[in-house]
Order: sequence, then structure tokens, then C-alpha cells
Amino acid sequence: MRVDEFDFELPERLIALRPAVPRDSARLLVVRADGSREHRAIRDLPELLREGDVLVVNDSKVVPARLRGTRCRDERGTEVGAKFEVLSHQRISPAVYRALARPAKRLKPGDPVLLGQTLKARVLARNGAEIEIAFDAAGIELDAAIAAQGEMPLPPYIATRRSPDAKDRADYQTIYAREPGSVAAPTAGLHFTPELLERLRQNGIHVGKVTLHIGPGTFLPVTVEDSRDHVMHAEWVEIPPDVAGQLNRIRSSGGRIVAVGSTALRTVETAADDRGMIHPMKDETTLFITPGFRFRAVDVLLTNFHLPRSTLFMLVCAFSGTKVIKAAYADAIAAEYRFYSYGDACLLFRP
Repeated sequence: MRVDEFDFELPERLIALRPAVPRDSARLLVVRADGSREHRAIRDLPELLREGDVLVVNDSKVVPARLRGTRCRDERGTEVGAKFEVLSHQRISPAVYRALARPAKRLKPGDPVLLGQTLKARVLARNGAEIEIAFDAAGIELDAAIAAQGEMPLPPYIATRRSPDAKDRADYQTIYAREPGSVAAPTAGLHFTPELLERLRQNGIHVGKVTLHIGPGTFLPVTVEDSRDHVMHAEWVEIPPDVAGQLNRIRSSGGRIVAVGSTALRTVETAADDRGMIHPMKDETTLFITPGFRFRAVDVLLTNFHLPRSTLFMLVCAFSGTKVIKAAYADAIAAEYRFYSYGDACLLFRP
């Protein structure tokens, strides 16, 4: 499909730079299976779902993996001091990471660098914007140093408008995050509070936890003209056997699977077979969902409002229909909903 079919205009003032306070006070656009819409709030979620439904949440934890760096010296041993930043996204060994560098052209293999305040490292390789870096520290010591000195990797549409700060360390993390590994938050989950989860439990709505470690591909725009030419980055997925069993039992008893975010949806759909049975999984996924995709397991999707021409906007168009989603987004823009990671959300019921 042509990527420009998934374009729309968004006023910059609607890009949220901070989350709603409290989290569950965010607005919620409910889009029914017939395309009809209703304006509600996240706190209304227990009344919008049914007893016996299950929320599937992504428990991946965002790592403060953005580090500001200085190239220490050139091949002649003279001080250079070129500034750059890296986003470490894949661990290769206890001391070596793959990372996106900006600007990468300032770096070459062999360069010693200082990252954060104290982390010494050396560039091993560079391929375009991606580099491999070997730290002097390793393992738990390195993890602790990155956690202490790194910044939360806010998406560019926020980071170009303000600097990350201490508040983002809590704001850009779900309350149920437990498995470190993501370089972006599963943002639909940012709306949940302990009180909201308790009300959902009291209403007989279950929670199942899966893991998808969100990679740097989530920041990359779709630059091709035809969606078939876009290559998805591989991301690590895990569905434990007990969670797969829980989801299958709930589906067989008439309950609905409610994916909290596109990552939870992609995790479940990756692991589902043609009959809709969900299998335990520990592997990578490159699932790219566009209109025409046959959903096998997920019935309802809670998700934030996504960027135009993005893989995530294509996903919601596949879920509810492009015409329905474009009308819903137009309604949200007219009603001045807040967009993107720290913004409001929509609840989509699949036709």
C-alpha cells in the first residue's frame, strides 16, 4: 500500500510534552465496532470492558539508555572533544553494545570515547548511524552506571522541544514495568494507576503480562513509498506458558483479549496460530501489521494516538479500518486530544 495513504495533518500544539496528572485522567476516545465514537476518560475503562475480559500488558522496562558522549582523542593522540550522543539498544556481550549514534559521522573504529560522566569506552565498528561500543566496565557494574548516568530516551517529538529530566524517569515508565530492555515505553500502559488496576480487578477483568522489548525502530519513520518495502527491526518477545494458558482459557470461555498498546497486540498476534490459540514464546518478532492483516486473537485495543505515516498508524488502520480511524483521528484533533507518547488514548473494538 502507498505510505502516503496514512498521512494526516496534526497541529504541533496537540503534541503532549508531559503526561496527564493523575495518569488515568487522560481522555479516551472510544471507537465501537460500527465506527461510532464516544468521548470518555481512561478512568472509565472498568465500565467499558466486560467481566471475564483480560488486559494483556507489556511489562518491558525502559532503560535510561541515552548517553551523551565526547570523543577523547584522534589517531595522533591529540584531544578532539567532538560531542555526540548514543542510544544503546542491543547488548552483544557483558561489555559490548550496539547503539545508534548522532552524529555518527564524528566516530570511527578505534576512537576512545567518554560517555555520561565516567563511562570509558571504545568504538569497535560503525555502519551508517549504528555503532558497536566496548565499555571498560561490564555486567552488573555497567548496568548500574548506565542506569545512573543515562537519560530516558524520550522520542524526538518531545526531546526536540525540551530536555529529559528527573521527572521523566517515573513518567516514562509503566507502573508494572519489570523486565529491563526497551528504548521506548509501551505508552498505552502509561495511563494505568494502582487504583485503576484494582477497580478493573474488582470488576472481574484479568491482567496477563507479556514482554516485548521495544527497539530503536519505533523512532524510525517509514521512508519508502510502498509499505511492502519497509523492513521492521526485530524485537525480543516472551510469552510465559502460564500466561499463554491464561489467555487461551479466557478466550475459550467467551472473554475478550484486550491488548494494552500495539506492542502487546503484536506480541499476542505473533504467538497466535490460525485457530487463535496462543503459544508460549521466547523469540524475536518482525511482525508488520497493515490493512488486510487477519487478526487471530486480539479483540480490543487500547492505544495512544500515533504519528502519521508510521507503522503504528498503519496497525490501527488494519485493526479498525482506515476510513474509521481517519474519521476518529479527525474527531480527536477537532476536540483537541493530546497526541503521541504522553498524550491521550483511544479504545478500539475490532469489527
